[in-house]
Amino acid sequence: MLPRSKWKRPEVGEPASPVTTVALVGNPNAGKSALFNALTGARQKIANYPGVTVERKAGRMLLPGGEAVTLLDLPGAYSLFAASPDEEVTSKAIFGEFEGDEAPQVLVVVVDAANLEQHLVFAQEVIALGRPTVMALNMLDLAERDGLVIDPHALSEALGVPVVPTIAVRRKGLVELGAAIAEVAGHEEHHRPATSLAERRVTAQAIAQGAIISETARHRLHSRLDRLFLHPWLGPLILFAALFVVFQAVFSGAEPFVAVLEDLVARLIGLVRDLLPAGLVRDLLTDGVLAGVGAVIVFLPQIVILFFFILAMEASGYMARAAFLMDRLMSRVGLSGRSFIPLLSSFACAVPGIMATRSISDPKDRLTTILIAPLMTCSARLPVYTMIIAAFIPNRNVGLGMGLQGLVLLGLYAFGIVGAMLAALLLRRTVTKGVASGFIMELPKYQLPRASDLLLGLAQRVLIFLRRAGTIILTVTVVLWLLLNFPRAGEGQDQVDASIAGYTANGLAVVLKPIGFNRDIALALIPAMAAREVAVSSLATTYAVSAASEDAQAQALGTQLKSHWSLATALAFLAWFVFAPQCMSTIAVTRRETNGWKWPALMLGYLFGLAYLAAGLTYWTAVWLGLG
Repeated sequence: MLPRSKWKRPEVGEPASPVTTVALVGNPNAGKSALFNALTGARQKIANYPGVTVERKAGRMLLPGGEAVTLLDLPGAYSLFAASPDEEVTSKAIFGEFEGDEAPQVLVVVVDAANLEQHLVFAQEVIALGRPTVMALNMLDLAERDGLVIDPHALSEALGVPVVPTIAVRRKGLVELGAAIAEVAGHEEHHRPATSLAERRVTAQAIAQGAIISETARHRLHSRLDRLFLHPWLGPLILFAALFVVFQAVFSGAEPFVAVLEDLVARLIGLVRDLLPAGLVRDLLTDGVLAGVGAVIVFLPQIVILFFFILAMEASGYMARAAFLMDRLMSRVGLSGRSFIPLLSSFACAVPGIMATRSISDPKDRLTTILIAPLMTCSARLPVYTMIIAAFIPNRNVGLGMGLQGLVLLGLYAFGIVGAMLAALLLRRTVTKGVASGFIMELPKYQLPRASDLLLGLAQRVLIFLRRAGTIILTVTVVLWLLLNFPRAGEGQDQVDASIAGYTANGLAVVLKPIGFNRDIALALIPAMAAREVAVSSLATTYAVSAASEDAQAQALGTQLKSHWSLATALAFLAWFVFAPQCMSTIAVTRRETNGWKWPALMLGYLFGLAYLAAGLTYWTAVWLGLG
């Protein structure tokens, strides 16, 4: 139920009181502030609304008859059911709930003519209040630039309120708008039945189509693309197909470049062995630096291909459509669609994703998003996934042009998303109990991505990846090599078992043995807490140190894994990394964003628990199927 308004509709036969207050309302970016400035000029006063820090703008406007009225510029809103501080202020101001303020007698709904269908959704909600209302069809020049010609009369007939074309920045339509405000003041209107958001969206589409006189072929193409990509059934299928193409390309497109990098690393290791005498310094460079860091660097082509597709989808405008498609799924598990952008950012890295949750106004909604952000498959997991998949999953076609390796990679990403949604559902019914709020966002126009922007974005991500390889991964690899080599093993003793790292890993392996993990995996999981990619360099360093000969040391990491692991263990390792919070930076930013250790501790506990359970179920099932 909406709040009870302090505005009173005049009784039949009762003389209308003169209008004293008019409010501008509408979606963000509708041009309200430009219209407010044009109507009030220098006659403005800016303050804060009582009890909140949201800016309050009020000014004096003259109607055509010379009457002075107070004009309010209310914050942009998508609904009268507030989901943010700005929307709460707008709702309270409309219903006169601020102490000492009266409810405005006339509402002016400002809509962006270039985004008419989207802005009509909120406009219907305001008009349904039954208050004297005028619509300002603003930014007509931008609509005409996009090839749209709109009939204001048809729009007025469909909505039942006066519609005045305006171009605020050019001061066009201001006199007509003032006349419309004076005309509707005191009019009696009937309250209209409340409708759902879905119903208003359908109606908005029909009204917009009926009001558009003509449009260019380009605009028609954009509308048809939206009807296709946002279709409730075809849209998700197209999204799934696009993701499938991406993950197929990660393997098929990167394979030649990975082979070149692997050969380059092998040549560098051979060159160092030829130039330096046998000893700890040579072993540090070959078994530690080159074997460890090189094992991560070879996955750079997959990183580049993945981010190429992500950047292209963002630049084309398709990613915003994917947000709407995902909103339907997220609302079913109690998450607001506002959580989509932070979760989408978490596919690159959970740290900026968690920081992006600051835009979510509902504290329970924000906390839930923070707690599930690590389940989004970040780019740091990609080297781990591709290493195991390339080593254990055959590179064969399974029909219809589908590669088995790409299909498995897509499955891992889907596994993480499903796990995140189930975790959100459980959290929202327990420790972060609450309901989902509505979600509306501006849809950008479709456009072809600029090659320069794509290249710049890729260059930035390559530099970030190489910087991590040259700092965090290099440091952890060198420290691990030292821990693997000291103290030195005695005659006939395995060096790894004799080392500090090996002693620690053997203790942890007792806990991990039931889920199929051996000492080498236990050894990789500890340093991987610094960064997930370190698991790859740790395994490469471990097998290089434990190799009995230089020929064994020269073997590719995939070959080493196949000789030490069963398929069941490899699958369990993949399942572990879908859930495990193997990143201290994520834990640190969670502590900062939640102001304590309570929620980071919960995150660590439930994610490690899920990882252990998922790895165990995967391993036990694989062994039962004879894959152990």
